[in-house]
Formats: sequence, structure tokens, C-alpha cells
Amino acid sequence: MPRIKRGVHHSKRRKNILKQVKGYRWGRKTKLKQAKTAINKAGAYARRDRRNKKRVFRALWLTKLNASLREQGTTYSRFIAALKKANIQLDRKILAHLAEHEPKVFAAIVKAVI
Repeated sequence: MPRIKRGVHHSKRRKNILKQVKGYRWGRKTKLKQAKTAINKAGAYARRDRRNKKRVFRALWLTKLNASLREQGTTYSRFIAALKKANIQLDRKILAHLAEHEPKVFAAIVKAVI
């Protein structure tokens, strides 16, 4: 019975890993062990930052809203409390978009709520 040789699988796997690290710097783009580590870390960072992105954007929306609301003479916390009391279910993303791009519509919402 002949022995099993795995040269094809080894080179295929290596080629795939090195294709993923194309554009990386120094030895991480040419050395297999460093490339594997780089791929694992890149995946971990990517997952972490997909979660963080949600946090960052929510903070941006709150900042935009608060700035626009202070021009209207109120604060973010009072506005959100009034929205909940009025049972208006617009999310912060939409409100921030309105405040930035449609100030007249946003002003009408603020007047209607407060």
C-alpha cells in the first residue's frame, strides 16, 4: 500500500493563507506562521470593531441631536423624555438625520413634542 502524500493540500492551504495576508507588512505577508497569527488577530479585531461601531455611531447621533436641540432651546434628555411621553417611536438615527439634513422637519417635531 503506497504512503499518502499531502503536498497538494499543504500548498493549497499555504497559498490560501498567503492570499489573505496580501498587503500586510514585513514578514506577515510571506512567512506562514506569522501570516496565520496575523489572520487570527485581524479576525478578532474585525469582530470587536463591528461591535464598537454600533457604540460609536450611537454616540455620534446623540451628539448631533443634543447640538440641534440646544439650538431649539431644550436638551437631549428632556426631548427624549417628551418623545416617550408622546409615544413617538422615532429612533435616534432617524432623528439625528432629520436634525442634520432636514432642520425644518426636526424643528416641527420638537415643537410638537415639547
